[in-house]
Amino acid sequence: MPAAAASRKAAVLILFGVLDSLPSRHDAQDAAVSQDLDVLLLARASTLRSHAGQVAFPGGRVDPEDDSVVAAALREAREETGLDPAGVEVLGELPEVPLAFSRHMVTPVIGWWRHPTAVGVVDEAESSHVFRVPVADLLNPANRGTTVLRRDGHEWRGPGFITRHAGDEHLVWGFTAMLLDAVFESLGWTEQWDAARVLPFEPPVG
Repeated sequence: MPAAAASRKAAVLILFGVLDSLPSRHDAQDAAVSQDLDVLLLARASTLRSHAGQVAFPGGRVDPEDDSVVAAALREAREETGLDPAGVEVLGELPEVPLAFSRHMVTPVIGWWRHPTAVGVVDEAESSHVFRVPVADLLNPANRGTTVLRRDGHEWRGPGFITRHAGDEHLVWGFTAMLLDAVFESLGWTEQWDAARVLPFEPPVG
């Protein structure tokens, strides 16, 4: 999919770490995935004009003062979750991915949370939850399925992940689910799941 001429650069941080509590009960097939390996996610505020309520990686636009997309990803993660970037070891960048709906070219930055710090919602106008999800839970076929978005006579299908944290259930879909699916596939972590299973969800309006 070609980027629109007016696309702006953005970056997201895909941050893996070791969960200090509530490890997964799922025993992943790949030995590299321990039950306490996790990834940092957040749920965007339902009042936002763009991608309201969606689960996402920390991230946002690359600002003029950012030296690089890596700097932008770490800055946005600090602003959105309160994490200390000094504790993050950047492992690399993935190729840019076009996000046509909001006209951005997004660079995923992969990080390892070498020295985890406390995280949480910094601005309620931006996000409603910040949470760490065991990777094994995301790989569990019981938590995977396909999301279907129908709009204006068109239909889009993509991967979906069900996550549960502190009594709340979230559906990861769209751009974030696509990135997770691609990363897991490239690492050889993916477990066979039923793509014919459609996960119910309420698509955003607008």
